[in-house]
Amino acid sequence: MTPYGAAPRKGTRMKRGVILAAGLLGALSCLALPASDPSNGDWPMWGGTPERNMVSTMRGLPASWDVEKRQNVKWTAKLGSPAYGTPVVAGGQVYIGTNNELARNPNESGDRGVLMCFRESDGQFQWQHTHEKLENNMDWPEIGVCSSPLVEGDRLYYVSNRGEVVALDTHGDGKGGSKVIWTYDMRKELGIVPHNKVSSSPVSYGDLLYANTSNGTDESGEKVPSPDAPTIIALEKKTGKLVWKANSIIGRLYDGQWSSPAVGAIGGAAQVVIGEGDGWVRGYETLKGAKLWEFNTNPKGAVWPRAAGIVIATPVIWENKVYIANGQDPESGIAPGNLYAIDATKRGDISETGLIWRYGEIKRSISSVAIYNGLLFAADLNGLLHCLDVNTGKPYWTHDSLAGIWASPMVIEDKVYLGNADGEVMVLEAAKDKKLLFQTNMGGSVYSTCVPANGALFIANRNTLFALAKR
Repeated sequence: MTPYGAAPRKGTRMKRGVILAAGLLGALSCLALPASDPSNGDWPMWGGTPERNMVSTMRGLPASWDVEKRQNVKWTAKLGSPAYGTPVVAGGQVYIGTNNELARNPNESGDRGVLMCFRESDGQFQWQHTHEKLENNMDWPEIGVCSSPLVEGDRLYYVSNRGEVVALDTHGDGKGGSKVIWTYDMRKELGIVPHNKVSSSPVSYGDLLYANTSNGTDESGEKVPSPDAPTIIALEKKTGKLVWKANSIIGRLYDGQWSSPAVGAIGGAAQVVIGEGDGWVRGYETLKGAKLWEFNTNPKGAVWPRAAGIVIATPVIWENKVYIANGQDPESGIAPGNLYAIDATKRGDISETGLIWRYGEIKRSISSVAIYNGLLFAADLNGLLHCLDVNTGKPYWTHDSLAGIWASPMVIEDKVYLGNADGEVMVLEAAKDKKLLFQTNMGGSVYSTCVPANGALFIANRNTLFALAKR
């Protein structure tokens, strides 16, 4: 998901600032978690479902294509540049965050964050919503909207580059512009101060919407201007009213905060889980925000920034467990990371009691995992894709993509799709034995995750959105 400051592998150092890109307890049978079926139709949020597992069993998607020859290319649409948002698809429309290099409205010129909407059938531009940039290091130049929206019916929710949670009407205003339902300004209401970028893809549970605030350090990275500001908030979906907020890291915030929350039923409780800027991942009650558990992803004695990391990736909830890797802003370079399986049914500090397994051969990562058929697929900033046993953490294989990876692996019909910073997209078998099935270059860096929806595959490079489908 996901843009954050970067120095991609193979010597192409990016300039500084290209950065990021449970409720009431009850019986499990009584939980009414929001749900979608990304295996058969739309992909309406980051991760497809609230648990954020990047998996679809959709059949008939292309496993090979050629963008230059237009082989299996259904349509293309121009974006700003660079574009870091991962698309979502719902209700016949495709939504993606980008910047304003392609200024579609002369009255909204200059550097801005932009959410664009295209018609799913043919890529025709429908409407957009833009945001002026913040000053100083809070909103680095040319970095647009990084949030992947959540779409429910005719409502769309996302987090802008200005630290606003925004609810829009998916129909737009009929004139190429947007129709705003409500806006919650986290800088004004909560006093947040983002570090370089705001990046959070919201998720919902019942009537509530959850988002990371992206509160962080100042430009030096040594001072927290707003230490009392929360890390995660819950808002009413209908009105945008604040319901609860949580800050568990007062005095320990290392950098920025760019992880997105996940929601799932764990041990009979609905939990919202998020990675935070002190390197811990935490689970909260969905309806009231009480902290249920916390887990330190840094080994004892690890010191920031040499050995300790923060959590930028989105947690994945699967069978009462949480899977997460830690990392840093890619600009910090390549260093050891850790990937964990956590027993999220436990309470309190579960750094030891909740540890199921740790995989220490991964480098720092900002990618979320994909779990499929007993296997876990995880990518790191060093360009490696790792295949592990989901229950034991036993490694089966790694694949070197030869360039930095910011995207998350996506499993579709027994295949793993993954792009890298050199613009290469790889398709491998989702199996214990490694087999590279296909590889091609998209003509520009692929920072976002491949998305399946309604028989098509959607991939964005740094300035173009591709809809791929079998001809």
